[in-house]
Amino acid sequence: MEGDEDRIAESSARLVGRSNHSIVDGGSVGESRWVDGSEVDSESPPWSLLDENDRRHGYGSMRRRLVKKPNRVNPFDVEAMEIAGARHHHSKDLSVWQTLAMAFQTLGVVYGDLGTSPLYVFTDVFSKVPIESEVDILGALSLVIYTISLIPLAKYVFVVLKANDNGEGGTFALSSLICRYAKVNMLPNRQPADENISSFKLKLPTPELERALKIKETLEKRSSLKTLLLLLVLTGTSMVIGDGILTPAMSVMSAVSGLQGEISGFGTNAVVVVSIIILVGLFSIQQFGTGKVGFLFAPVLGLWFVSLGSIGIYNLVKHDISVIKALNPAYIYFFFKKNSGAAWSALGGCVLCITGAEAMFADLGHFSVEPIQIAFTCVVFPCLLLAYMGQASYLMKYPDSASRIFYDSVPESLFWPVFVIATLAAMIASQAMISATFSCVKQAMSLGCFPRLKIVHTSRKLMGQIYIPVINYFLMIMCIVVVSIFRRTTDIANAYGIAEVGVMIVSTTLVTLVMLLIWQTNFFLALCFPLVFGSVELVYLSAVLSKIKEGGWLPLVFATFFLCVMYTWNYGSVLKYQSEVREKISMDFMLELGSTLGTVRVPGIGLLYNELVQGIPSIFGQFLLSLPAIHSTIVFVCIKYVPVPVVPQEERFLFRRVCPKDYHIFQCVARYGYKDVRKVDHHVFEQLLVESLEKFLRREAQDLAMESNLNEHFDDSVSERSRDSGAAGGDGTEELRVPLMHDHRLEDPGTSIPEDTSSALPASVMSSDEDPGLEYELSALREAMDSGFTYLLAHGDVRAKKNSIFFKKLVINYFYAFLRNNCRAGAANMSVPHMNIMQVAMTYMV
Repeated sequence: MEGDEDRIAESSARLVGRSNHSIVDGGSVGESRWVDGSEVDSESPPWSLLDENDRRHGYGSMRRRLVKKPNRVNPFDVEAMEIAGARHHHSKDLSVWQTLAMAFQTLGVVYGDLGTSPLYVFTDVFSKVPIESEVDILGALSLVIYTISLIPLAKYVFVVLKANDNGEGGTFALSSLICRYAKVNMLPNRQPADENISSFKLKLPTPELERALKIKETLEKRSSLKTLLLLLVLTGTSMVIGDGILTPAMSVMSAVSGLQGEISGFGTNAVVVVSIIILVGLFSIQQFGTGKVGFLFAPVLGLWFVSLGSIGIYNLVKHDISVIKALNPAYIYFFFKKNSGAAWSALGGCVLCITGAEAMFADLGHFSVEPIQIAFTCVVFPCLLLAYMGQASYLMKYPDSASRIFYDSVPESLFWPVFVIATLAAMIASQAMISATFSCVKQAMSLGCFPRLKIVHTSRKLMGQIYIPVINYFLMIMCIVVVSIFRRTTDIANAYGIAEVGVMIVSTTLVTLVMLLIWQTNFFLALCFPLVFGSVELVYLSAVLSKIKEGGWLPLVFATFFLCVMYTWNYGSVLKYQSEVREKISMDFMLELGSTLGTVRVPGIGLLYNELVQGIPSIFGQFLLSLPAIHSTIVFVCIKYVPVPVVPQEERFLFRRVCPKDYHIFQCVARYGYKDVRKVDHHVFEQLLVESLEKFLRREAQDLAMESNLNEHFDDSVSERSRDSGAAGGDGTEELRVPLMHDHRLEDPGTSIPEDTSSALPASVMSSDEDPGLEYELSALREAMDSGFTYLLAHGDVRAKKNSIFFKKLVINYFYAFLRNNCRAGAANMSVPHMNIMQVAMTYMV
């Protein structure tokens, strides 16, 4: 039976003349195995040392025989390597004008939050430190200048933007990048075939990577470090969602508050009411998407930055140009020396000048590194410095205007135009943060860290524009609550700073790990990154944490809530997956049932959705017991998300045969990246799946025919060589240690072996379409397709075992169960038609 299983498992094995795997004699009559290229002796002679007769026939590379029993390779891996080898990537560089145009577009998407910070920074700083002398103004200005120079400019523009995941940025992008280099994902569904995805880009270990390998081994061996890394990523994500609540409230209230001094009787209550009306309108239009008005964002923000710079220059020239003395960092020392504890408290307001800096990295997927760098260094950075210098210059002459410094510093004739632009800029900044929150939640769902929710795609062309109704209304309600409770921007600022600094500290930690693990940066330079930037961020964190009683508790509550939700969902999902792996059906049981599976086989294709990447899921046994008949063709479909942004369509499906041919049972892994969108009609998905399955069957038949033909020539060649070597008096064992199918072209992962390498083979081998077995199987597949598809789903219930600890029972039986019962059902989440669904109940004991 074991020999039969080996042959069954290898019935879908494919000739890898285009990969680094080979066919060798397994030591038994008529048996052949696939051997991983890593087992090839490194001392083997190269291809060029084979004699002319071997190379002419194309079989000389098969003269090596391994002494130890070789390992078999999963057919998934073989198929993936062929696909990846056949794919060519050419990076298309943007022209200068295209880069500049994209840099202009970043103003409306990336820099809205950072650009609206002059509305409230000095107002909050001088609410903590009253202006008594020029030291207060120059010290605060110097703090702002060097904070912007150090964090957004030095850290993000020159370092963090380079730590992108194939052009994607953000906390989850850093996490997926680390997960590709080290197996730290809590869900153990990684396959070797995933490494052949064209966007995976793994480095091979070399002696120079000793430190990186040690870090990798440490992360992979210690489950506590994996959990810590997961918690760090989830904390950063929770902080981003918290930003999605606080940014609209802060930006809109800051813009509306400008009416207080301009319209008599327009007090705090009026500011709150108008802000709530704007917020309700802002969240109500989310369902229509931003595509129709997106083209207005960049011009409005461009006009806003021009206004900031122009007003700043005007105030510098008119009032007091001597504030440029703040470029001397000594004023920071004088500021702290004079104000001591109050200056420390003022840091909580100063940190608001870099709110939105994380968006430079998080929104990288919409653009590229160069446009974001150009926009910041050439437009955003100088305009912000001019704006803050102009406000400081105005305060040197009118120190009593600190409470509404931005609008007081605007010339009277320009107040209403600037107010309109400021309100639009605040709404755009809020819109960008809301969209970023949607994207962040979607990525968390893709990586198994967030309950399934309904996602609406608001654009036919730009699939990244999404709308999540539940999250949208949650953000709207929370924004209204925040505005109603706090009522003043200075109080909201205390909460705002904690969320911003928290995300930055998470990014600093993850980028440091990327430096050590992936970049292999010099240890001293890698250590300087957290020492310099991390120290500054910790100083700011200590300042904002001192304001917990004054509103700083709010983002901590939000972060804790979302952290608990995401960790509970991930914890339950991992336990459920482990339970499925333990309870999967054995091959012996399937062979005992026979090709009829102990029931009646009726025409049709049954798509059984499960989470196993390999093996027969236990839910299949439930269907066999519950249904009077089963479909003639069964495909176990696993929707799997891999830690890459996007999986190309041609690399989406991987197939393998699960049982003997007459069973007609296959396993399909449909791979998606965390930025991929599964917005596809089920008819399209069915058609793609069947087409991929037909290609798999044709390649399988062709490869088995080639294997059979090659084995015949191999046996003849070995017999002839044995006679020759016997006459020479040697055993010939060492002579057979030649790398199979070795070719220098294989060293380039982007190069595939030309099709004419098999031209030396008989034509009969290549005409796999004439195989009667293949024609019968294809006709059976077409007949099953004509009969229709049925989606076989499990309505699963997850329960903790009776002997589990109390905390595990509480989390699984109540919290995780509540999330599963109230999140989106599997049928809706997988976009399958309700009329073609069969479900059976299944309880997983974890």
